[in-house]
Amino acid sequence: MADHATICECFARDGLQHESAHVPTDVKIELIGAFADAGFTRIEATGYGHPERVPALRDASAVLAGLPRRAGVAYKATCPNVRAVERAIADLDAGHGAHELSLLVSATESHTERNMRTTREGQWARVTEMVRLAAGRFRLVGVISVAFGCPFEGAVDPGVVAADAARFADLGVDVVTLGDTTGLATPTTVKSMFRRITAAGGPAPPIVAHFHNTRGSGLANCFAALEAGCRDFDSSFGGVGGHPARIQYGQGMTGNVSTEDLVNLLESEGVRTGLDLDAVMAASERCERALGRPLHSMVARAGFGLVGERAVAHG
Repeated sequence: MADHATICECFARDGLQHESAHVPTDVKIELIGAFADAGFTRIEATGYGHPERVPALRDASAVLAGLPRRAGVAYKATCPNVRAVERAIADLDAGHGAHELSLLVSATESHTERNMRTTREGQWARVTEMVRLAAGRFRLVGVISVAFGCPFEGAVDPGVVAADAARFADLGVDVVTLGDTTGLATPTTVKSMFRRITAAGGPAPPIVAHFHNTRGSGLANCFAALEAGCRDFDSSFGGVGGHPARIQYGQGMTGNVSTEDLVNLLESEGVRTGLDLDAVMAASERCERALGRPLHSMVARAGFGLVGERAVAHG
């Protein structure tokens, strides 16, 4: 069987929350439909952050209500607190909920205070309640932010990250995401972290690699994770994204790894993504039109490289 990786497309949430320009709800819905057309089976559609702190996502319920529902396509929404999960449940009861919820913790106290306005233990108490409220109705994704370095505290103890991953596993989440929130990871630290967590024993949900390209090492870090056995990745068309536009920390271009470039890397290495490459390029162009500027994908400018036989959706 051919090697295979899954990419969760994050443009519509982690991407757009960083943008100051308004993207209308109907355009978001059209873009997410294009992502599904390209073969993405996991799509981060929106988030339930406070509408004043993350105004780009204030239409979360309307986006979810308007999305095409297709077999095999899961939509994810990010939930920073208990109120967010309550909103997710209300949308689910109304018939247009997300399939997956991301539950957030940070690996350092300083980032937790800045991003969540609580302590680490306070956030873990919230997450425990969020899992209880979700009550098996969603696929749950535990996200560990600043897992490879913190803009306020610098180096992060890998033991803390491994313990957080185990704590999520103990709560019964289905997936754990390691977030390099401000692009401080290196291939060496990535390999070490992934191998440490997967070698820890006990419950082992899949680990997702979520890298930002702040210092240009995003793709190298993805390849390091791949070599360490990771087969689940987050990325965003055009490399857009980062912290919400009204929450400033970190320097430089804080965007995600570019989806187009990650697809090219994986397919060129013989790792199938199940994506239609022509439809990926069409979606890339639509994202640039939606934001009104060229984005940060090399492949968007140069086209796909030597990827062997052309990939087809769900192939």
